[in-house]
Amino acid sequence: MYEKISIKGMSQLEWLQLRKTGIGGSDAGAICGLNPYSSAMKVFRDKTGGVVEEQDSEAIRIGHDLEQYVAERFMEATGLKVRRSNYMYRSKEHPFMIADVDRLIIGEDAGLECKTASAYNADKWDDGNIPLHYMMQCYHYMAVTGKRVWYIAAVILGREFVYRRLEWDDAIISSLIAMEKDFWHNHVLMGKIPPPDGSKACDEVIAQYFGTAKASAVIKLSGFDAKLGRRREILQKIAELETEKKQIEQEVKLVMGEHELARSESYSVSWGNVDSTRLDTKRIKEERPEIYANYTTVSHSRRFEVKVA
Repeated sequence: MYEKISIKGMSQLEWLQLRKTGIGGSDAGAICGLNPYSSAMKVFRDKTGGVVEEQDSEAIRIGHDLEQYVAERFMEATGLKVRRSNYMYRSKEHPFMIADVDRLIIGEDAGLECKTASAYNADKWDDGNIPLHYMMQCYHYMAVTGKRVWYIAAVILGREFVYRRLEWDDAIISSLIAMEKDFWHNHVLMGKIPPPDGSKACDEVIAQYFGTAKASAVIKLSGFDAKLGRRREILQKIAELETEKKQIEQEVKLVMGEHELARSESYSVSWGNVDSTRLDTKRIKEERPEIYANYTTVSHSRRFEVKVA
């Protein structure tokens, strides 16, 4: 069972504040480590940060603006009818789980998630597949609402329209609830940052928390020698692989000579001309220092270095 919270007429800020009170469908994939654009650490930051951040990007705007279009294409393709919900759902058994669903199916115990996708990600939908973080989003909505079926429809921009049907899966949903419960109780409520996963999203969160270094005494790193040693091995291997890659490229270039295009049994290669224009900042600084001063900005970041003691 679930509690229904009306979001009709709710401002964007109020809606964002409501989302901070639980784990939503778009958070599920990140908590499971399946979202290539987010992480559990980022979700933790979103839920525990004092400031409510407005979500605005071109991708978000496109998705919002085309949501109704995707719903209409779904109805056209399936013959099913859908309606808006105008409610946020909160699980009574697991109050930390909330759901703001795109559409509900009329006459069927099911919901619909509407997506837009770049043509560059079209392969993620090939052969009946669904991007894993979207799949977990749908299972999360089933877990909250109790509905046994969830559809997901996507317009792949400039390419095609696709839709998929997911049915209730006890094993997946039980595992998802357990992971979300652990995240909420052992991280969000405890104020304990989840471990990093090596993603860019984690880099961004760490920079938000610790963007500026403060002068202090040297602190002790206990138990990190093995990991830092492994990091050194990885860097050496990367350097070796980069050299090998460059050697292969150089061998191909020697064969191509002045030719722009080449083809092997399995690959096509281009080595074309590229013209680029760069601003000579050094010359501007020397000859027109007042202009250089007016149009330069200072950015702040931290450099991470490791040296053998």
